[in-house]
Amino acid sequence: MTTPKLIPVTILTGFLGAGKTTLLNRILNEQHGQRIAVIENEFGEAGVDGDLLIQGEEQIVEMNNGCICCTVRGDLVRILGELKARELAFQRVIIETTGLADPAPVAQTFFIEEAISQYYKLDAIITVVDAVHGMQQLDEHHEALEQVGFADRILLSKTDLAEPAAVQALTARLRQINPRAPIKPVHFGEADIHDILDIGGFDLEEVLKIEPDFLEDVSHAHDDNITSFVFRHPRPFDLPKLETFFGYLLEVYGTQLLRYKGILNIADDPHKTVIQGVHMLMGGDKGNAWKTDEARESVLVFIGKDLPRQSIEEGLELCLN
Repeated sequence: MTTPKLIPVTILTGFLGAGKTTLLNRILNEQHGQRIAVIENEFGEAGVDGDLLIQGEEQIVEMNNGCICCTVRGDLVRILGELKARELAFQRVIIETTGLADPAPVAQTFFIEEAISQYYKLDAIITVVDAVHGMQQLDEHHEALEQVGFADRILLSKTDLAEPAAVQALTARLRQINPRAPIKPVHFGEADIHDILDIGGFDLEEVLKIEPDFLEDVSHAHDDNITSFVFRHPRPFDLPKLETFFGYLLEVYGTQLLRYKGILNIADDPHKTVIQGVHMLMGGDKGNAWKTDEARESVLVFIGKDLPRQSIEEGLELCLN
C-alpha cells in the first residue's frame, strides 16, 4: 500500500502587529497555482482579519475566542480533521496564529495527534518581527522570545521605519536567540515565496535540543493584564471626530495599546475603511465597497495592557454621526 502524500503546513507567527496578515496576503496573491487552506486565529471575541485577507478561492477559517496554543487547540485539531474529511482540493495549509501565541504547542499538534500526523506534516515556522517594536516586545513578552526561538525563518518588517542602528542591534539579538534561522527584511509582505513555502525547515531533533519537553503537553499562560475587547456599532462614524479621538487615544494610551485593528463605517463613504495599528503607529486604507445587502457596521478590536475599556467605548460613541 502506498503511503499518502502528506500536506505541508506552514505556521505563520510573530507578535501583535508585526505584519503577519500582510505577509499572508502576499502569499495568497502569488501566482503559484496552488489552493491554500488558511486557518486564522484571533485573540478576542470577534475577528476582523477575514476582511483584511484576499478572498479568492482559498478556504479561510477563523478561530476566535482564544489563543490557538491553549483554549482553542482542540478546535485546531477538529478543523484540520474536517478539512481532510471534506476532501477539498487544497495542496497546503497556512496557520496564522494570534500575536500572543507560543508556537510550540501549535507545532506539537503535528507530532502528538496521530489523526493529524497521518495526513499533515509541519514544513516550517515563519516568524515576523517588527523592527520598530521588536526589541521592546522581546524584553517584555515571553511569547515574543518563543516565537523567535522556534522560527525556521525570521522576516524583519518595518525596517524602513526604524533607525539603521536599531535594526542592526535587533538583528544581532535575534541571531543570539536563534542562530540557526536565516533573517531577511520584508517590506509590506514582499518576501520571496521560496523563503516561506516548501523549505523543509522544521527539524524535530534540533527543537528537542532547545526544548527537551517539546513533545510533552506543557502548560501555557498569558499575562493577566493583557486583555482584548471589541467595539461594534451600526451608526457611521464622523471621520474628523474619530481622527481627533484616535490622536488623543494614541497620545495617552499608545504604550498600552499592543494592537488595534478594524473595519469602519464612515458617514457618506461607500467603501469600508480598514485601520491597523501598533502602539503609536497607525495606518488606514480604503477597503472593499459595502455591498447593497450588507449591514454596515463598524467593528474595532483592541488588545492591550490595562486598557480603560469603558472610557474608550464612550469616546468612540461620541464620534458617531
